Amino acid sequence: MHPLFDKADKLTGQIIAAAIEVHKDKGPGLVESIYEWCLLCELDLRQLSHEVQRVVPIRYKKFHREDLLRFDLLVEGCVLIEGKAVERILPIHQAQLLSYMKLLDVPVGLLINFNVARLTDGVSRLVLPGAGI
Repeated sequence: MHPLFDKADKLTGQIIAAAIEVHKDKGPGLVESIYEWCLLCELDLRQLSHEVQRVVPIRYKKFHREDLLRFDLLVEGCVLIEGKAVERILPIHQAQLLSYMKLLDVPVGLLINFNVARLTDGVSRLVLPGAGI
């Protein structure tokens, strides 16, 4: 099990509640950047630390480099959020989130689509293979 899994598992409810609060206030139909900014504000209000980019090591066979990885939101260093405002979530959205989770070694990810009538219908939770129970 991933050392941050329990912490991440407990945080997901708080993060989803924050996203629901944003969705209640703004509703569906806006661009992703507005939802992301509002979610950052809501996480600040809830005193949850977050970051939106990080330099990460990239390894390919015998090669190594560091690169700046821009992701939507990493909360408390253990839950990665990919925010969307699309008609429907595609498999590539989940694949992208999982790839970022692997690069960052983050055990839990939330794919949140704000372009839905009820936000809970737009939330998917991903667990890094081997990270959970």
